[in-house]
Amino acid sequence: MILLRRLLGDVLRRQRQRQGRTLREVSSSARVSLGYLSEVERGQKEASSELLSAICDALDVRMSELMREVSDELALAELAQSATVTEPVRTPVRPMLNSVSVTGVPPERVTIKAPAEAVDVVAA
Repeated sequence: MILLRRLLGDVLRRQRQRQGRTLREVSSSARVSLGYLSEVERGQKEASSELLSAICDALDVRMSELMREVSDELALAELAQSATVTEPVRTPVRPMLNSVSVTGVPPERVTIKAPAEAVDVVAA
């Protein structure tokens, strides 16, 4: 069984260690007890969103970056777990978008069809 709290703790620990910081430094900055932060990093405690926000602030890491890394870890863990099952594995498909330059066409004639969250449109 894949435990989200364990994956989250692993990612938090790696973030802290990348910065060369101690549990004591981060716990003090996040205003959480050293013991509780240690339990979160070991996957023994579920962290609330408020606690995660405080830890991310202390580590100067965006929560979205933390969650993206946790999501990637979860995807790998699911693939590894499903490798032992005889069912075929369906990998998620993310759209790959390329830059497109359009010249000589009036803006009202340009139509972009793509998922809204996957497109950044900048007016020139």
